[in-house]
Amino acid sequence: MSDRTREDPTGGGEVPDEGAHAGEEPATRRERRRGGGFWHGLRELAVIAVTALLISFLIKTFVMQAFWIPSGSMEDTLVYGDRVMVSKIQAGPMSVERGDIVVFEDPGGWLPAVQRPDRGPLMDAVFSGLEFVGIVPSSQGNHLIKRIVGMPGDTVVCCDDEDRLSVNGQPLDESDYLYPGDAPSTVPFEITVPEDHVWLLGDHRSNSRDSRANDDGTGSEGSVPTDNIVGKAFVLIYPFSNFTWFSTPDTYASVPETTTP
Repeated sequence: MSDRTREDPTGGGEVPDEGAHAGEEPATRRERRRGGGFWHGLRELAVIAVTALLISFLIKTFVMQAFWIPSGSMEDTLVYGDRVMVSKIQAGPMSVERGDIVVFEDPGGWLPAVQRPDRGPLMDAVFSGLEFVGIVPSSQGNHLIKRIVGMPGDTVVCCDDEDRLSVNGQPLDESDYLYPGDAPSTVPFEITVPEDHVWLLGDHRSNSRDSRANDDGTGSEGSVPTDNIVGKAFVLIYPFSNFTWFSTPDTYASVPETTTP
């Protein structure tokens, strides 16, 4: 009789030794559980990672997105290398207002072609993927950030006898955000903002190619279509020591409304 069998008391011959298997099966099951548990945990991690990426992508697409500041045109409010969060919920003409800082797509000819840094094929692919899902700030070269000074139908004039910019006849006190020592504009202008457009200026007026530099003197060329607005910058998130919430400057509260043309 084999050491793995015992005699059947009913005379039916040898049967498996249940005791022997009873000693081995739990170990086998433990091995299977260990293997199954590893792959089950790996699948769970993969599901969590994919879900997090999907949520990040949806947030970036419909709710908010991080952008980095590529120039000094908004100094001292924003400086080169700052990171801001932009709310996409407030995009469009019905949600933004005078004084808001907005990110918008180049309407054409405002920016030169930008060469993205070459990190190598692998890292370029990684960074592109992270930008796509919204984990790292966008580094696309077709976005700008400026402050809305005129809404559709507004008449924007610079400058009056006291060297102030005015909107619909109301002079603005821009001391809260205008770059120290800068005039509201070294180039005089008087324009009317077309329908479905906004007039945008940088806070560092002497270092900003904004609506003034791209206009033909009427406002029709330098104004930016509201459809190009990506969103409203609402907080400076980096560097952490400069963390700041943005609000609409008080001076814009006194600007009278006008009838949209």
